[in-house]
This record gives sequence, C-alpha cells and structure tokens, in this order.
Amino acid sequence: MHTFSTLPVELVYRIMDHQNEETLFCSMQNISRRFNQILSTYERYRILTTLNLVGNTINAKGAQNIADALRTNTTLTTLNLFDNRIAHEGAKHIADALRRNTTLTTLDLDYNGIGDEGAQHIADALRTNTTLTTLNLPDNRIGGKGAQHIADALRMNTTLTTLDLQSNGIGAEGAQHIADALRTNTTLTTVDLNYNGIGAEGAQHIADALRLNTTLTTLYLGGSRIGDEGAQHIADALRTNTTLTTLDLRSNGIGDEGAQHIADALRTNTTLTTLKLPDNRIGGKGAQHVADALRMNTTLTTLYLNCNEIVDEGAQHIADALQTNTTLTTLNLSDNRIGAKGAQHIADALRRNARVKMV
Repeated sequence: MHTFSTLPVELVYRIMDHQNEETLFCSMQNISRRFNQILSTYERYRILTTLNLVGNTINAKGAQNIADALRTNTTLTTLNLFDNRIAHEGAKHIADALRRNTTLTTLDLDYNGIGDEGAQHIADALRTNTTLTTLNLPDNRIGGKGAQHIADALRMNTTLTTLDLQSNGIGAEGAQHIADALRTNTTLTTVDLNYNGIGAEGAQHIADALRLNTTLTTLYLGGSRIGDEGAQHIADALRTNTTLTTLDLRSNGIGDEGAQHIADALRTNTTLTTLKLPDNRIGGKGAQHVADALRMNTTLTTLYLNCNEIVDEGAQHIADALQTNTTLTTLNLSDNRIGAKGAQHIADALRRNARVKMV
C-alpha cells in the first residue's frame, strides 16, 4: 500500500491539483522530507506569490501553520490575514516567522485583535527583518503602548516604507511615539494614522516631526479630532517641510479658522500636490482663504473640499481662483449645498480653465 512517502511524483501532483492555496501552503508542508522536495517542484507552489485568507477565522492555530510555512517558503511576497482572529498569540507566530523569512514584502493583519502585546511581537521582528516593506495593522486595539513598541522598532528598521495604524486608539500618547520615530527614520514614505483620536496635541507632535523628517511623502490624519488648533500645527510644519506630497485631514472638525491656517501654508509650500479636507466645517469664508492661496500656489494638483459648507459664496471664491490657477487638475466640491448660482460661477471658470476636472 502506498503512502505519501512512496506515491509516484505524478500522482502526488494530481492530488495537489485538487487542493486550495491555503491547504497547499500550510497543511501540506513538512509531511516528510520527500514530500517537501516534491512540493518545492510543484508549479502552483513554486510560483505562489500572493496568499489571501481574508475572513477565514483561522485563529492562532492557523496563524501558526502559516508561520511554519513562511520559515521555509521562498516565493510568497504578499500575505493578507485580514479578519482572522489570530490575537496576540497568532501575531507571535507570524513575528517569529518574519525573523527567518526573506521574501515577504507585504503583510496585512487588519482586524485581528492583536492588542499591544501582539504589536510588541511584530515590532520585535521588525528590528531584524530586512524584507518587509508594507505593514498594515488597522483595527487591532494596540493603543498608545502598542504604538510605542512599533515606534521603537522604526528606529532600527531600514526597509519598511508603508505603515498603516488606523483605528487603533493610539491617542496623543501614541502619536508622540510615532512622531519621535519619524524624526530619525529615513525609509518610511507613507503613514496612516486615520481615526486614532490623536487630537490637537497629537497633531502638534506629528507637526514637530515633519519639520525634521525628509522622507515621508504621504500622511493620513483623518478622523483625528485635531480641530482648528491641530490644523494650525500641521500648517506651520508645511511651511518648512519639503517632502510631503499628499495630506489627508478629512473629518477633523476643521472650520474657517483652520482652513485659513492651511491656506496660509499653501502660499509658500512648494511640494504638496494632494490635499484632502472633506467632511469638515469649512464655510464660505474658509473657502475664500483656500481660494486666495490657490492664486499663488503652483504645485497643488488635487483638492478635496467635499462635504463641507462652502455654499454659493464659497463656490464663487473657488471659481474666481480657478480663472488664474494653472496647476489644479482635480477638484471635489460635492455635498456643499451649492445652488444654481454657485454652479454658474464654477461653469464660467471651467470655460476659462480646461485643466480642472470636477469629481
């Protein structure tokens, strides 16, 4: 009677043909030395670069199986474990594998409840891992303490370029830790801190870091409750920062005063190309401040002001600016209670400025 250890290679291949990617990658590993050799020559396994296990509730045990496979696998570059309830124990298994794996570049652990303990495991691995470039950890309840662990690792890690920590409740404390790391980190280009409730205090910490950081190009601070005060801190940093190209400040309770601070910075900033300010409290007066800045700014190409309160008055100010601005190509003014009069102003401006696309 044949076993896996004695079956002809072609028959083993036929068995593998009927397995899904999860079984192929995890359950068929390390059955025997001969089986591992056969598996390494099997075409589907040999070319597998992306594994998506979203929403499978694999739990910590499944994460351990994945981790065991990662220790020897040399083809996988992207692993998505979103919503699998792996918790801190599963995070530890994945972290242990990251110390040995040399091919994985993108890891997604969204919504797994890893907490600050799990964040510490991942952070410890980041200190020595030299291949991971993208790490997504949203909705994991890591808090300020978990953010500190990640920040400490960022001082040593030299390969990570994208970090997503949105919706983790890191608060102002966590923002300070991340900001401190950004002062010296020279590889991160994208940081997502959306919906972390960092407030004006946290915004000040991030702003202070932006004055020194020379590599960050994209920053998400949406839903952070920074208000006008926080907007002023960020605006002050934009006057000297020369690398940030994309800034998202959506849903922050920014009013006309905050819009004025941002607008004042736009007059002199020469690197920002995309600015997103949707779902704030910017009225006609705030729109006028932004419009005045658009007459002088020569780098901004994308501007989102949707879901504010600029009404016809604000639409006229923006329209007047569009008649002379020669760089803006994308403008979103949806859901601003703009009536027929405001629409007329925008239409007149578009006849003179063919570059702008309304979205």
